[in-house]
Amino acid sequence: MNRRKRKKLTARLVWAARLGQTAEVDRLLRAGASPVAADGEGSTPLYAASVHGATDIVLRLLAAGAPPDAESGHGTEGTPLCGAACWGHTETVRALLAHGADPGLREDHGTGRSPLEWALTGPYEETVAVLRAAGATQGAG
Repeated sequence: MNRRKRKKLTARLVWAARLGQTAEVDRLLRAGASPVAADGEGSTPLYAASVHGATDIVLRLLAAGAPPDAESGHGTEGTPLCGAACWGHTETVRALLAHGADPGLREDHGTGRSPLEWALTGPYEETVAVLRAAGATQGAG
């Protein structure tokens, strides 16, 4: 596959993941879109799905080989687990943890907030409980 086609597929996959378009994500993965590659803004499909709580898409991307702890964005986004925790998407947090996401990993290459710190910024008691059960602590990182 040539570079231009790969870039287009990646951009469309990130967009479909962001919008929760499960059938389109499936189609793009079958067409050869990489679940690992970031778009021109540095966004990964897994982060896009995670921050919007699209657990079904998160599971598809993880099964296709997306790494659960990959940073997204150029300092503007973070890890998928931080994105899901920030908005209290408990089922997405569970899915990421089940696939090896590190509950203590701070975003921004270790200098930013942890998933637990993000979850504590909102009224997300269940998400906080899930993260703590997975080993996250207040000073984790």
